[in-house]
Amino acid sequence: MNIYSEDKNLIIDEIKDFDIEDVLECGQCFHFNKIDEKEYVLSAYGRVLHVKQEGNTRITLFNTSMEDYENIWKSYFDLDTDYAIIKSHILSVDERLLQAVEAKQGIRILRQEFFETLISFIISQNKQIPHIKQIVHTLSERYGNRVVLDNNFTGYTFPTVERLYEVSEEELRECKVGFRAPYIRNAVEKVYSGEITADILLGMTADEAREKLMTIKGVGEKVANCVLLFGLGFTDAFPVDVWMKRIMEYMYFNQDTKKEVIESFAYEKFGKYAGYAQQYLFHYGRENGLGK
Repeated sequence: MNIYSEDKNLIIDEIKDFDIEDVLECGQCFHFNKIDEKEYVLSAYGRVLHVKQEGNTRITLFNTSMEDYENIWKSYFDLDTDYAIIKSHILSVDERLLQAVEAKQGIRILRQEFFETLISFIISQNKQIPHIKQIVHTLSERYGNRVVLDNNFTGYTFPTVERLYEVSEEELRECKVGFRAPYIRNAVEKVYSGEITADILLGMTADEAREKLMTIKGVGEKVANCVLLFGLGFTDAFPVDVWMKRIMEYMYFNQDTKKEVIESFAYEKFGKYAGYAQQYLFHYGRENGLGK
C-alpha cells in the first residue's frame, strides 16, 4: 500500500481487499451519501469526508492531510488489518464461504465512534436502511454541525452526547424515530452520566459488555452485538437479525433455530473472526436471497 499527498488530497494506492461500496453499503453504517459510482460523502468522528475509489486499488481522500489520515481515517477504514489472513482463516474453517468471500472481497469492518453506533443501531430496529439513513441525517442536520467541503459538497456531523442530552423525547419523535424515542433518551442519559462509555465497555469481556449494553432500554442482543462489533471492535461478536437467522439456518441448520444457538455456534466455529464471517455472509446472503 502506497500513501502520498497530491495537491490537497491524500491518495492510497495499491490497496488490497478494499471496496468502498462494499464497505459502506453492507449495513454496518448509515451516515453517508452516494455521489457517483464508488464516490461518497461520509461523516465520522466529527468530520465530513469526500472519498472516491478508482479501479480496485486506488482511493482518494479529498482535502485530507496525512495527519487526519493517521489520526482518523486509517483506523476508521481498518487499513492496518491484513484481511488476507482473516479470509484465509475463515475459509480454512469452512470452504463453503469461498463464494461469499470472493463476491464481497472488499468488505472491511469500520472502526466507528461508539456513541453514534449505539444510537444508529437503536434507530435501526424494524427499519430499512434508507429509513435509518434518513433519520440519522435528520438528527445530524438538526443537532450536529454543518460542514461545507472545498468542492461544495455538504455534510453534517453526528450530534454529540452533550447536544442530544438537551433534546427532548418529543423533539426526537419529530425526527421520525417513533417508538425508539425513549430508547434513545435512555441511551443518551446513560452515556452522558458516564454509566456506559466506550472505555468502560472496552475494559470488559464481550459477554460483560453485551450485558451492560442490554441494560439500556430497548437494546436487545442483536443491537448490542452490532455495537460491540461496529462501535467497539469486538470482532468475535456475531449479530443475528431476521436475515442472518435465515442465512445461517440455510447454511448450517436446515431448521428453525434460536438466535442464541446461532450466535454460540458462530463463535465456536469462527472464534475471533466471527464478526468478519458475519459480514461476508450477511451481505452476500441478502443479495442472493439465501434462506429467503
